[in-house]
Amino acid sequence: MKLVSFQLKKGDTLPPQHSSLDSPSTAVFLFGAPELMSEPGRFEQIQQAYPRSIIVGCSSAGEIFGAGVFDRSLSVAVAKFERTQVRTASVPIASNEGSFSAGQKLAEQLQAADLKGLFILTDGLCVNGSQLIRGINSIAKNAVITGGLAGDGPRFQSTWVIHQGRPVTGYATAVAFYGPNIQIGHGSQGGWDIFGPERLVTRSAGNMLFELDGKPALDIYKEYLGELAAGLPSTALLFPLQIRAAGDNQRKIVRTILSVDEDKKAMVFAGDIPQGALAQLMRANFDRLIDGAAGAAHLTTSANTAADETLALAISCVGRRLVLGERTYEEVEAALERMPQGTQQVGFYSYGEISPYVQGESCELHNQTMTLTTLSEKKAA
Repeated sequence: MKLVSFQLKKGDTLPPQHSSLDSPSTAVFLFGAPELMSEPGRFEQIQQAYPRSIIVGCSSAGEIFGAGVFDRSLSVAVAKFERTQVRTASVPIASNEGSFSAGQKLAEQLQAADLKGLFILTDGLCVNGSQLIRGINSIAKNAVITGGLAGDGPRFQSTWVIHQGRPVTGYATAVAFYGPNIQIGHGSQGGWDIFGPERLVTRSAGNMLFELDGKPALDIYKEYLGELAAGLPSTALLFPLQIRAAGDNQRKIVRTILSVDEDKKAMVFAGDIPQGALAQLMRANFDRLIDGAAGAAHLTTSANTAADETLALAISCVGRRLVLGERTYEEVEAALERMPQGTQQVGFYSYGEISPYVQGESCELHNQTMTLTTLSEKKAA
């Protein structure tokens, strides 16, 4: 694999020598500011330089480049695979209810006997991430599946993904990797502390939570937030919800609120909140968040053996950025430091992260984690 990464800010032009990597087996990953949707020239520049390559990307709540975090920029990685086939597909997502079928359709376009991995990017607002992933898992049963939900800072107004070279809303897209030479590593960890009592989810529907312990969930949540409740839904990023199935102390998934419904006293989450599950509020622990990023990086290293180049795709939750503030770069730096020497890292702050819970299992939707995907190729014999 041949790899370059670079950052484009307003007024920058693409270095011409990078276009030598253009090929049908090249994947271009780009992550940019939400407002770039109104600046099509940035994307045309990329398309003109890589007309034969696969281009995937999405909007962010902060762009990751190397060990830094930026705004109003474009972070780009160009990976030319030498012994791996790559393909891409995109599907529209009409609504939360259509997320499962959209996931199935996306995976069906890319499924093959030698499929090894899928990297998924989706609009972060019009999707039920849990159902999208279930649809993908039902088709691509043996592939490593990772990725994330596009972001829009704390605004929750509009997100985009790249479809046919252009930024569009209401789509999910994927790049697929085939053959025995691709090496895909993945790791996902949080670092939040739980507080308050564990409560029973007594009424929910998909990704909408109505009641906890028989009481309106939104009222309970506002009680904990106090003055911060006036800033919902963005302030909810500081207090995610941990859920687990009754009787299962090991598998705990974190969920973030995307919106609230004042009339129904309900909260809409990025993924499903199963009725009968147990839920508990969480809050930040600065040092543990940074340690979690390092731990996620450590989990990826087992997949990387004897590779010339390694690309790390880092996806962290916008809530982590809001909590860490000026210390945000520390988690990105901690992740990169744990990678093999010479690893190039790009990524974004998201509305949800996609990764297996542990090695060897199907992927799931996570919130408030640092999730890392590494891509490399085995050295030629």
